[in-house]
Amino acid sequence: MPLRITFQPHTLRFRTEAGTSRGVLTEKTSWIIRVVDLEQPGIEGLGECGPLKGLSIDDLPDYESQLVSVCNLFNQLDLDVFPFNLGIILDQVVPVHLPSIRFGIEMALLDMMNGGQRIYFNNAFSKGDAGILMNGLIWMGTYDHMMKQIEQKLDQGYTTLKLKIGAIDFEQECKMLGAVRAQYSKKEITLRVDANGAFANDEAMAKLSRLAEYDLHSIEQPIRAGQPDCMAELCEISPVPVALDEELIGISDYRFKFALLKKIKPQYVILKPTLLGGFRHTKEWIEIANRLNIPWWITSALESNIGLTAIAQFTASFGNRLPQGLGTGQLYDNNFPSPLETKSGYLFNNKSVDWDLSQLT
Repeated sequence: MPLRITFQPHTLRFRTEAGTSRGVLTEKTSWIIRVVDLEQPGIEGLGECGPLKGLSIDDLPDYESQLVSVCNLFNQLDLDVFPFNLGIILDQVVPVHLPSIRFGIEMALLDMMNGGQRIYFNNAFSKGDAGILMNGLIWMGTYDHMMKQIEQKLDQGYTTLKLKIGAIDFEQECKMLGAVRAQYSKKEITLRVDANGAFANDEAMAKLSRLAEYDLHSIEQPIRAGQPDCMAELCEISPVPVALDEELIGISDYRFKFALLKKIKPQYVILKPTLLGGFRHTKEWIEIANRLNIPWWITSALESNIGLTAIAQFTASFGNRLPQGLGTGQLYDNNFPSPLETKSGYLFNNKSVDWDLSQLT
C-alpha cells in the first residue's frame, strides 16, 4: 500500500467578522491534506492543517515550506499505514513543533484506513444515530451585536452559551450578562465566558468576583498563558470555575502535561486537537484529566467542515455529557458542504446529505 500525500490551501471567508480579545477575524487559511494509495485508485483520505494566527505554535512565516518538507519525507518513505503503526509514522514524519500538520496527516490516514468515506471514528454519531450537545458561541462586538447573537442562539435551541469577553468595555460585558440572567436562571441557561487571556494579573480577581454575580459555569483562560504559579493561585481562589485552554498549547511530553495539570488544578480543561497535535495527544490530555478528576470538553479551532467532522467523530467516542464547542461549521460562506447539521443545540451527521468537495482541485 504505497501512500502518496499532497495538499492544497483553502482560504475560508467568515460570513461576518469574528471578534476575540486577540483581534477580529475575517478569513482563515487551511491546507487540505489528501492521501492516496497508488494501488487502490479512487480511495482518498482527507485531512486539514489549519493553524490559528497568533495562537498556534506553528503559526510560522514558512508554514507552507515546512508542510512541503513533511510531505516530501512522507512520500520518500513509501509508507504503509495500519492502526498499530499510525503513531510511529506520525512520530517519524512530523516534528512535535508542527501540531496542526500532525493533526491533518493523522486525519487523512485515519480516513484512508476507513475507506476514504470521511469516517475517522466509527460510532453512533458518525453513523447518524446520535447528536452531540453543543454550546452556542457568541463573538465579541458591540453590545447590541452581541445581544442579537444571544437572541439568535436561544431561538436556535441552545441552552449553553459561550461568550467571548475581554475586548470591549468590561461594564458593557457585565451589563450583557446581567441582561441574560435577568431573563434566564442558571437552571435554564448555562453561561460560559472566554477571556482568551485578556485579564491583567493585578485585575483578574476583581473581575472574577464581579463575574461571579452572573452564575457562570466557567471562564476560559482568564490570564495570559505561561504563568503556572499565577494560574494555580487563581484556580484555587476564583469564585468562577477556571478552564484552561491556551495554557495547554505547545506541551507534547506526557510528563509535562501531567505536571501542569497537577500543579494548576483547574476546574476544567478545554481541548483543541488542531492546536495540541492531533488525536493521540488529545487522548493523553483526556487520560491525565480523568486521572486527576478534572472535567473536560473539546472545541474546534475554526476548521472547515472537513476538520470539524473528524473532531466531532472523535469527541463522540467518549460519551462526554458536557456541551462541546463544535458549532463553527456555519461561520464561513465558502465552507465545504457536508452532512454536518445543527438542530436544537445539537450537532448531527445527516447521512442523507452528501459531501460537496468540488472546491478541491
